[in-house]
Amino acid sequence: MTARRLGRTNVRVSALGFGAAPIGNLYTPIGDDDARAALDAAWDVGVRYYDTAPHYGLGLSERRLGAALAHRPRAEFTVSTKVGRLLEPHPAPTGSDLAAGGFAVPDTLIRRPDYSRDGVLRSLEGSLTRLGLDRVDIVYVHDPDDHLDAAIDQALPALVALRDQGLIGAVGVGMNAVAPLLRIVAEADVDTVMMAGRWTLLDRTARPLLDACSKQGVSVVAAAPFNSGLLSRPSPPDDATFDYGPASGAVLHRARRLAEVCTRHGTVLPHAAVRFPLRDPVVAGVVAGFRSSDEVRAAARWAGTDLTDAAWSDLDAVAEAAGH
Repeated sequence: MTARRLGRTNVRVSALGFGAAPIGNLYTPIGDDDARAALDAAWDVGVRYYDTAPHYGLGLSERRLGAALAHRPRAEFTVSTKVGRLLEPHPAPTGSDLAAGGFAVPDTLIRRPDYSRDGVLRSLEGSLTRLGLDRVDIVYVHDPDDHLDAAIDQALPALVALRDQGLIGAVGVGMNAVAPLLRIVAEADVDTVMMAGRWTLLDRTARPLLDACSKQGVSVVAAAPFNSGLLSRPSPPDDATFDYGPASGAVLHRARRLAEVCTRHGTVLPHAAVRFPLRDPVVAGVVAGFRSSDEVRAAARWAGTDLTDAAWSDLDAVAEAAGH
Protein backbone atom coordinates (compact mmCIF):
# COMPACT_ATOMS: atom_id res chain seq x y z
CA MET A 1 0.00 0.00 0.00
CA THR A 2 1.32 3.44 -0.90
CA ALA A 3 2.42 5.87 1.82
CA ARG A 4 2.80 9.63 1.96
CA ARG A 5 4.86 11.90 4.19
CA LEU A 6 3.26 14.29 6.67
CA GLY A 7 4.27 17.88 6.01
CA ARG A 8 8.00 18.41 6.37
CA THR A 9 8.46 15.53 8.83
CA ASN A 10 9.82 12.06 8.25
CA VAL A 11 6.55 10.48 9.42
CA ARG A 12 4.72 8.53 6.75
CA VAL A 13 1.16 7.20 6.74
CA SER A 14 -0.36 4.51 4.55
CA ALA A 15 -3.03 5.66 2.11
CA LEU A 16 -5.60 3.87 4.27
CA GLY A 17 -5.44 4.26 8.03
CA PHE A 18 -7.16 2.13 10.68
CA GLY A 19 -9.49 4.27 12.78
CA ALA A 20 -9.60 2.58 16.17
CA ALA A 21 -12.73 4.13 17.69
CA PRO A 22 -14.92 1.09 16.83
CA ILE A 23 -12.55 -1.30 18.63
CA GLY A 24 -13.12 0.89 21.68
CA ASN A 25 -16.74 -0.32 21.57
CA LEU A 26 -18.16 2.72 19.83
CA TYR A 27 -21.97 2.47 20.24
CA THR A 28 -21.92 -1.34 20.48
CA PRO A 29 -19.47 -3.78 22.06
CA ILE A 30 -17.18 -6.07 20.12
CA GLY A 31 -15.11 -8.86 21.63
CA ASP A 32 -11.35 -8.93 22.01
CA ASP A 33 -11.05 -11.63 19.34
CA ASP A 34 -13.03 -9.66 16.76
CA ALA A 35 -11.06 -6.49 17.47
CA ARG A 36 -7.81 -8.40 17.10
CA ALA A 37 -8.99 -10.02 13.88
CA ALA A 38 -9.75 -6.60 12.37
CA LEU A 39 -6.34 -5.27 13.37
CA ASP A 40 -4.54 -8.36 12.05
CA ALA A 41 -6.46 -8.14 8.76
CA ALA A 42 -5.39 -4.50 8.44
CA TRP A 43 -1.76 -5.49 8.79
CA ASP A 44 -2.17 -8.31 6.28
CA VAL A 45 -3.54 -5.97 3.59
CA GLY A 46 -0.77 -3.40 4.09
CA VAL A 47 -2.31 -0.87 6.46
CA ARG A 48 0.54 0.66 8.46
CA TYR A 49 -1.16 3.69 10.04
CA TYR A 50 -3.30 3.27 13.18
CA ASP A 51 -5.16 6.12 14.87
CA THR A 52 -6.53 5.98 18.41
CA ALA A 53 -7.29 8.20 21.40
CA PRO A 54 -7.90 7.96 25.16
CA HIS A 55 -11.48 9.04 24.46
CA TYR A 56 -12.19 5.85 22.50
CA GLY A 57 -13.64 3.43 25.02
CA LEU A 58 -11.96 5.20 27.95
CA GLY A 59 -8.63 3.69 26.96
CA LEU A 60 -9.91 0.35 25.63
CA SER A 61 -9.02 1.23 22.05
CA GLU A 62 -5.43 2.07 22.99
CA ARG A 63 -5.03 -1.14 24.99
CA ARG A 64 -6.39 -3.33 22.18
CA LEU A 65 -4.28 -1.57 19.57
CA GLY A 66 -1.13 -1.86 21.65
CA ALA A 67 -1.68 -5.57 22.21
CA ALA A 68 -2.16 -6.21 18.49
CA LEU A 69 0.98 -4.31 17.53
CA ALA A 70 3.19 -5.65 20.30
CA HIS A 71 4.82 -8.30 18.09
CA ARG A 72 5.09 -6.10 14.98
CA PRO A 73 8.39 -4.43 13.97
CA ARG A 74 8.19 -0.94 15.48
CA ALA A 75 9.84 0.74 12.51
CA GLU A 76 7.16 -0.58 10.17
CA PHE A 77 4.04 1.13 11.55
CA THR A 78 2.82 4.60 12.44
CA VAL A 79 0.61 5.27 15.47
CA SER A 80 -1.24 8.44 16.36
CA THR A 81 -3.08 9.24 19.55
CA LYS A 82 -4.63 12.38 20.95
CA VAL A 83 -4.47 14.77 23.89
CA GLY A 84 -6.98 17.16 25.44
CA ARG A 85 -9.07 14.76 27.49
CA LEU A 86 -7.56 13.34 30.67
CA LEU A 87 -8.93 10.05 31.99
CA GLU A 88 -9.57 10.17 35.73
CA PRO A 89 -11.51 7.99 38.20
CA HIS A 90 -15.27 8.52 37.96
CA PRO A 91 -16.62 9.78 41.29
CA ALA A 92 -20.11 8.37 40.64
CA PRO A 93 -20.11 5.70 37.92
CA THR A 94 -23.45 4.65 36.44
CA GLY A 95 -22.26 1.37 34.94
CA SER A 96 -21.93 2.42 31.29
CA ASP A 97 -20.25 5.17 29.27
CA LEU A 98 -22.77 4.81 26.45
CA ALA A 99 -24.98 7.77 27.34
CA ALA A 100 -22.17 10.15 28.29
CA GLY A 101 -19.46 9.20 25.84
CA GLY A 102 -20.97 6.92 23.23
CA PHE A 103 -18.88 3.85 24.09
CA ALA A 104 -20.26 0.57 25.41
CA VAL A 105 -17.75 0.23 28.26
CA PRO A 106 -18.01 0.59 32.05
CA ASP A 107 -17.71 4.24 33.10
CA THR A 108 -15.15 3.69 35.82
CA LEU A 109 -13.26 6.63 34.33
CA ILE A 110 -14.36 10.09 33.31
CA ARG A 111 -12.94 12.49 30.72
CA ARG A 112 -11.77 15.88 31.94
CA PRO A 113 -10.82 18.50 29.33
CA ASP A 114 -7.25 19.71 29.84
CA TYR A 115 -5.29 21.49 27.12
CA SER A 116 -2.51 22.74 29.38
CA ARG A 117 1.13 21.70 29.02
CA ASP A 118 0.89 19.49 32.11
CA GLY A 119 -2.37 17.99 30.85
CA VAL A 120 -0.74 17.16 27.51
CA LEU A 121 2.21 15.44 29.18
CA ARG A 122 -0.02 13.49 31.58
CA SER A 123 -2.33 12.40 28.78
CA LEU A 124 0.54 11.24 26.58
CA GLU A 125 2.14 9.33 29.45
CA GLY A 126 -1.13 7.47 30.04
CA SER A 127 -1.48 6.69 26.34
CA LEU A 128 2.03 5.25 26.14
CA THR A 129 1.30 3.01 29.10
CA ARG A 130 -1.94 1.70 27.58
CA LEU A 131 -0.34 1.24 24.16
CA GLY A 132 2.75 -0.43 25.59
CA LEU A 133 4.97 1.80 23.44
CA ASP A 134 7.88 4.07 24.26
CA ARG A 135 6.83 6.61 21.64
CA VAL A 136 4.02 7.53 19.29
CA ASP A 137 4.58 9.01 15.87
CA ILE A 138 1.80 11.60 15.71
CA VAL A 139 -0.04 13.40 18.49
CA TYR A 140 -3.21 15.33 17.70
CA VAL A 141 -4.89 17.87 19.93
CA HIS A 142 -8.38 16.38 20.11
CA ASP A 143 -11.49 18.48 19.42
CA PRO A 144 -10.43 21.77 21.04
CA ASP A 145 -13.57 23.53 19.77
CA ASP A 146 -14.29 25.23 23.09
CA HIS A 147 -10.61 25.56 24.04
CA LEU A 148 -8.98 27.07 20.96
CA ASP A 149 -6.87 29.63 22.81
CA ALA A 150 -5.55 27.01 25.22
CA ALA A 151 -4.82 24.65 22.34
CA ILE A 152 -2.86 27.29 20.44
CA ASP A 153 -1.11 28.84 23.45
CA GLN A 154 -0.43 25.74 25.56
CA ALA A 155 -1.15 22.31 24.09
CA LEU A 156 0.42 22.80 20.69
CA PRO A 157 3.63 24.45 21.98
CA ALA A 158 4.02 21.54 24.41
CA LEU A 159 3.75 19.08 21.53
CA VAL A 160 6.10 21.12 19.34
CA ALA A 161 8.69 20.96 22.12
CA LEU A 162 8.33 17.17 22.23
CA ARG A 163 8.70 17.00 18.47
CA ASP A 164 11.78 19.21 18.51
CA GLN A 165 13.31 16.93 21.14
CA GLY A 166 12.65 13.92 18.90
CA LEU A 167 10.16 12.38 21.34
CA ILE A 168 7.28 12.45 18.86
CA GLY A 169 7.39 12.65 15.09
CA ALA A 170 4.60 15.03 14.12
CA VAL A 171 2.14 17.48 15.67
CA GLY A 172 -1.46 17.85 14.61
CA VAL A 173 -5.01 18.80 15.50
CA GLY A 174 -8.10 16.67 14.91
CA MET A 175 -11.55 18.27 14.54
CA ASN A 176 -14.88 18.13 12.72
CA ALA A 177 -15.07 21.87 11.98
CA VAL A 178 -13.26 23.78 9.25
CA ALA A 179 -13.11 27.31 10.69
CA PRO A 180 -11.07 26.56 13.84
CA LEU A 181 -8.64 24.44 11.84
CA LEU A 182 -8.12 27.36 9.46
CA ARG A 183 -7.16 29.50 12.45
CA ILE A 184 -4.83 26.83 13.80
CA VAL A 185 -3.06 26.36 10.48
CA ALA A 186 -2.56 30.12 10.26
CA GLU A 187 -1.34 30.63 13.84
CA ALA A 188 0.30 27.41 15.03
CA ASP A 189 3.23 25.20 14.09
CA VAL A 190 1.48 22.01 12.99
CA ASP A 191 2.52 19.28 10.59
CA THR A 192 -0.91 17.85 9.91
CA VAL A 193 -4.61 18.28 10.57
CA MET A 194 -7.13 15.47 10.83
CA MET A 195 -10.30 16.70 9.18
CA ALA A 196 -13.26 14.48 10.05
CA GLY A 197 -16.27 14.39 7.76
CA ARG A 198 -15.70 17.66 5.92
CA TRP A 199 -13.67 16.37 2.98
CA THR A 200 -15.78 13.51 1.71
CA LEU A 201 -17.52 12.49 -1.48
CA LEU A 202 -20.69 14.11 -0.11
CA ASP A 203 -19.39 17.01 2.01
CA ARG A 204 -16.60 19.01 0.42
CA THR A 205 -16.75 22.07 2.65
CA ALA A 206 -13.10 21.67 3.71
CA ARG A 207 -11.85 22.98 0.36
CA PRO A 208 -10.59 26.28 1.89
CA LEU A 209 -8.73 24.28 4.56
CA LEU A 210 -7.02 22.08 1.98
CA ASP A 211 -5.95 25.17 0.06
CA ALA A 212 -4.55 26.78 3.23
CA CYS A 213 -2.72 23.59 4.21
CA SER A 214 -1.20 23.29 0.75
CA LYS A 215 0.21 26.82 1.02
CA GLN A 216 1.59 26.18 4.52
CA GLY A 217 3.11 22.77 3.80
CA VAL A 218 0.68 21.08 6.20
CA SER A 219 -0.71 17.63 5.37
CA VAL A 220 -4.35 16.65 5.75
CA VAL A 221 -5.54 13.31 7.07
CA ALA A 222 -9.14 12.86 5.94
CA ALA A 223 -11.14 10.95 8.57
CA ALA A 224 -14.73 9.67 8.55
CA PRO A 225 -14.97 9.23 4.76
CA PHE A 226 -18.36 7.51 5.12
CA ASN A 227 -19.85 10.48 7.02
CA SER A 228 -20.68 8.23 10.00
CA GLY A 229 -22.45 5.61 7.93
CA LEU A 230 -24.32 7.28 5.09
CA LEU A 231 -21.75 6.37 2.42
CA SER A 232 -20.76 2.99 3.79
CA ARG A 233 -23.25 0.90 1.81
CA PRO A 234 -23.96 0.61 -1.93
CA SER A 235 -27.51 1.89 -1.42
CA PRO A 236 -28.13 4.23 1.55
CA PRO A 237 -31.17 3.02 3.53
CA ASP A 238 -33.93 5.24 4.88
CA ASP A 239 -32.46 5.10 8.39
CA ALA A 240 -28.91 6.03 7.32
CA THR A 241 -26.93 8.29 9.63
CA PHE A 242 -25.02 11.41 8.64
CA ASP A 243 -22.66 13.16 11.06
CA TYR A 244 -23.83 11.00 13.98
CA GLY A 245 -27.52 11.71 13.49
CA PRO A 246 -30.36 10.75 11.13
CA ALA A 247 -29.71 11.86 7.55
CA SER A 248 -32.10 14.52 6.28
CA GLY A 249 -34.20 13.86 3.21
CA ALA A 250 -32.08 16.20 1.09
CA VAL A 251 -28.82 14.60 2.19
CA LEU A 252 -30.20 11.11 1.66
CA HIS A 253 -31.39 12.05 -1.82
CA ARG A 254 -27.94 13.37 -2.76
CA ALA A 255 -26.23 10.25 -1.42
CA ARG A 256 -28.53 8.06 -3.49
CA ARG A 257 -27.76 10.08 -6.60
CA LEU A 258 -24.07 9.47 -5.96
CA ALA A 259 -24.81 5.76 -5.49
CA GLU A 260 -26.62 5.66 -8.83
CA VAL A 261 -23.61 7.19 -10.56
CA CYS A 262 -21.34 4.58 -8.99
CA THR A 263 -23.60 1.76 -10.16
CA ARG A 264 -23.65 3.19 -13.66
CA HIS A 265 -19.87 3.14 -13.74
CA GLY A 266 -19.55 -0.40 -12.40
CA THR A 267 -18.57 0.35 -8.80
CA VAL A 268 -20.19 1.02 -5.43
CA LEU A 269 -20.69 4.09 -3.26
CA PRO A 270 -18.24 3.16 -0.46
CA HIS A 271 -15.49 2.63 -3.05
CA ALA A 272 -15.88 6.20 -4.24
CA ALA A 273 -16.11 7.41 -0.63
CA VAL A 274 -12.76 5.85 0.30
CA ARG A 275 -10.97 7.02 -2.84
CA PHE A 276 -12.34 10.56 -3.00
CA PRO A 277 -10.10 12.20 -0.35
CA LEU A 278 -6.95 10.73 -1.91
CA ARG A 279 -7.54 12.64 -5.14
CA ASP A 280 -5.99 15.76 -3.62
CA PRO A 281 -2.19 15.72 -3.16
CA VAL A 282 -2.37 17.57 0.17
CA VAL A 283 -4.25 14.58 1.64
CA ALA A 284 -1.69 12.14 3.03
CA GLY A 285 -4.20 9.43 3.89
CA VAL A 286 -7.78 8.55 4.66
CA VAL A 287 -8.74 7.08 8.06
CA ALA A 288 -11.87 5.00 8.42
CA GLY A 289 -13.20 3.21 11.48
CA PHE A 290 -13.32 -0.59 11.35
CA ARG A 291 -14.88 -3.24 13.56
CA SER A 292 -14.39 -6.37 11.42
CA SER A 293 -11.82 -7.98 9.18
CA ASP A 294 -14.27 -7.98 6.27
CA GLU A 295 -14.67 -4.21 6.51
CA VAL A 296 -10.90 -3.76 6.48
CA ARG A 297 -10.34 -5.97 3.45
CA ALA A 298 -13.06 -4.24 1.44
CA ALA A 299 -11.72 -0.77 2.26
CA ALA A 300 -8.19 -1.81 1.32
CA ARG A 301 -9.40 -2.98 -2.09
CA TRP A 302 -11.20 0.31 -2.63
CA ALA A 303 -8.26 2.40 -1.46
CA GLY A 304 -5.97 0.63 -3.90
CA THR A 305 -8.20 0.97 -6.97
CA ASP A 306 -9.09 4.32 -8.52
CA LEU A 307 -12.29 5.14 -10.35
CA THR A 308 -12.33 6.14 -14.00
CA ASP A 309 -12.11 9.77 -15.04
CA ALA A 310 -15.64 9.50 -16.40
CA ALA A 311 -16.94 8.28 -13.03
CA TRP A 312 -15.27 11.12 -11.17
CA SER A 313 -16.63 13.63 -13.66
CA ASP A 314 -20.19 12.43 -13.12
CA LEU A 315 -19.78 12.29 -9.33
CA ASP A 316 -18.34 15.81 -9.29
CA ALA A 317 -21.33 17.01 -11.31
CA VAL A 318 -23.67 15.75 -8.58
CA ALA A 319 -21.62 17.57 -5.94
CA GLU A 320 -21.51 20.78 -7.95
CA ALA A 321 -25.26 20.70 -8.48
CA ALA A 322 -25.66 20.55 -4.70
CA GLY A 323 -23.33 23.50 -4.16
CA HIS A 324 -20.32 21.49 -2.84
